[in-house]
Amino acid sequence: MPILSLTDLNFANKKALVRVDFNVPLNDDGSIADTLKISESLPTIQHILKQGGSVILISHLGNKQSLKPCQAALSKLLGRDVLFAEDCLREDTKKKVKNLKAGEVLLLENLRFYPAEEKPELDPSFAETLASYGDVYINDAFATCHRKHSSITSLPKKFPKASAAGFLLEKEINALSLLSTSPPRPFHAIVGGSKVSSKLGVLRSLLEKADALYIGGAMAFTFFKALGYRIGNSLFEPDLVPIAKNLMTECAQRKICLFLPEDILEADAFSNDSSKKIITISKEGIDDGWQGMDIGPKTITSWQHSLKEAASILWNGPVGVFELPAFSEGTFSLVKFLSSLSSCRIVGGGDSAAAVHQTGLNKNFTHISTGGGASLEFIEHGTLPGIEALTH
Repeated sequence: MPILSLTDLNFANKKALVRVDFNVPLNDDGSIADTLKISESLPTIQHILKQGGSVILISHLGNKQSLKPCQAALSKLLGRDVLFAEDCLREDTKKKVKNLKAGEVLLLENLRFYPAEEKPELDPSFAETLASYGDVYINDAFATCHRKHSSITSLPKKFPKASAAGFLLEKEINALSLLSTSPPRPFHAIVGGSKVSSKLGVLRSLLEKADALYIGGAMAFTFFKALGYRIGNSLFEPDLVPIAKNLMTECAQRKICLFLPEDILEADAFSNDSSKKIITISKEGIDDGWQGMDIGPKTITSWQHSLKEAASILWNGPVGVFELPAFSEGTFSLVKFLSSLSSCRIVGGGDSAAAVHQTGLNKNFTHISTGGGASLEFIEHGTLPGIEALTH
């Protein structure tokens, strides 16, 4: 059965306990580098306020970072003062909650200041106390829905008929369910990033779903090692080489087109100022002292030609070290190309989403997820613990 939506509840004169994802990137001086995650929460907050409810926001920011900067950012975005509690359990916090009036917003301090947030079994009373603050519970923090944390899986169970998905969570579920269950075909998936181990589950799941699979980023070198290519000092996972072999064999058996980079931009140091050259990995390989940093121009052209045929595309993980300008061509070329297509194009959060937002082309994509790990686990399993815990 479907979970409750925000529109299924009446918030008039009620206190809504809303789990948001304010785990924003910070500058060295502690200021917020990007307020996107805070902006994503606005539709849910505004809906509750318009109905005459009050909002108690709970979140984390790293493990020990204060959410105080988020108070100022949210106040500016909402156009109204947001109250702040310097702890999530203290008596003065309970007093602020009790005195909260309709139309007011209160942000509680970082939940992860308490170990019981990440390990509910340490102190079940942690969730009990938080639950006492609200009349209803809303989860709008998709990026943490794969975690069995107190605020994600314990809290909603305290609201058996009044725990619902916020607008952002609902949007994520609708977009990702399409690729998880019945993607428009042909369905092509691009998986990048540094480690095969972190994406092994979704890779195996994609073998059941995808018509074509593209492997980029440092994780490609584990596959190259399995093929016997010389990879120099490139990052790879020795223990995963046999698994990479098996994945390639299974792709062949299932008639899934597997695309590995044909050419590589290699460098003699992890630096913009390093010496660089393009090599064909199957012919020349990478010499000792050098490492692969990005896909090359032949790969970019070849992948673009194939991706044109796709009716739906999932992309998770950069295909090079895009944070260094010298090695960003592959990832940013992919962003620009995908943004020009008319097919269903979903970006699975994380660094690939960051790359899209850097180009300003995010509005040209079907959906850009707010959760990297969460989006992969959703594609793999079709649900997440935080979603299962909501009222069905």
